[in-house]
Amino acid sequence: MKLLAALFGISLVLVILWDAFETVILPRRVTRRLRLTTLFYESIWKPWAGLLRSMKNRKRREKLLGMFGPLSLLLLLALWAAGLIFGYSIILWAISAPLNVAPENTTLATYLYLSGVTFLTLGYGDIAPVLPLGRTVVVLESATGFALLAIVIGYLPVLYQAFSRREVSISLLDARAGSPASATEMLRRYGAAGQLADLNRVLHEWERWSAELLESHLSYQVLCYFRSQHDNQSWLASMTTILDTCSLVLVGVEGMPKWQAQLTFAMARHAVADITQIFKTTPTAPESCLTRLRDGELERIREILASSGANLSDGEEGEEKLTQLRLMYEPYVCALSEMFLMTLPPWIVSSEAIDNWKTSAWGRIQ
Repeated sequence: MKLLAALFGISLVLVILWDAFETVILPRRVTRRLRLTTLFYESIWKPWAGLLRSMKNRKRREKLLGMFGPLSLLLLLALWAAGLIFGYSIILWAISAPLNVAPENTTLATYLYLSGVTFLTLGYGDIAPVLPLGRTVVVLESATGFALLAIVIGYLPVLYQAFSRREVSISLLDARAGSPASATEMLRRYGAAGQLADLNRVLHEWERWSAELLESHLSYQVLCYFRSQHDNQSWLASMTTILDTCSLVLVGVEGMPKWQAQLTFAMARHAVADITQIFKTTPTAPESCLTRLRDGELERIREILASSGANLSDGEEGEEKLTQLRLMYEPYVCALSEMFLMTLPPWIVSSEAIDNWKTSAWGRIQ
């Protein structure tokens, strides 16, 4: 019986340590489904999202959804710590490590207390093992607790730095593409300002942003749950806006070369496809996701762009090419939108929409 308990305790400790290594230290994706962190997020995100999905108050829902990322991170760290404390207490109990207390008072609860005090490096000294084997286990646990604390101290700044870098570009998109961001509005504003040539540089910056997001969000998947500062912004909506913009440029916008748009499209599509894969999310059926661009909207897009000097190619060939490009990424962004409850951007921004920079708690600039 105690041999099985010892094996269980050792296995629990090793599983948690390996999971922490893969989550915090290993700088690459982990596709294995039977993984503690994956099971943890699947078990708490689905009930959390399901509870908030039907909430009618959008601002309150976004506030609660925004709490999930940081809160889940703290819960995951607490789960690791609790699991390690319990695992080491099982090991100490299984080997019947003699303590400096009366044998009749030595129970599993006593070992659990010893394990907790040791892991948290409190060093009370009121209960301690007296033989080498027990002392060795206690020293190993103390080292584990100290190492986990050091890892967490180094992990959190890296996580929030990646989040901050992501959000800077999203905030910059506000004045360029509206709130919420829209590919049509982005091309319209650059066309009206006579700066279509400068859009090449912007797309180059978003190519790099997409590559950084791919690297950081595959290594630290909890970042996908972190939401932006404003309710009408998100990393997924911004990525979709850039993909929409690149698609229109590749179809043909007068005065704009296609090479940079092709590079940015490839990088952004790579990012959404890989993130969909890492979360085991099945891409949405093509016919359901293509409804983002409703009948007649493409002609409206042409009219809007033509009025600002950014003429979009017309004809059936252009429409067919746009459909093919959309099929390359919309099934993925629609699936991620459904999973993370992040609204996808419209192709044409509403006339009532006001940029975030024009609003404040004291009023709006019309």
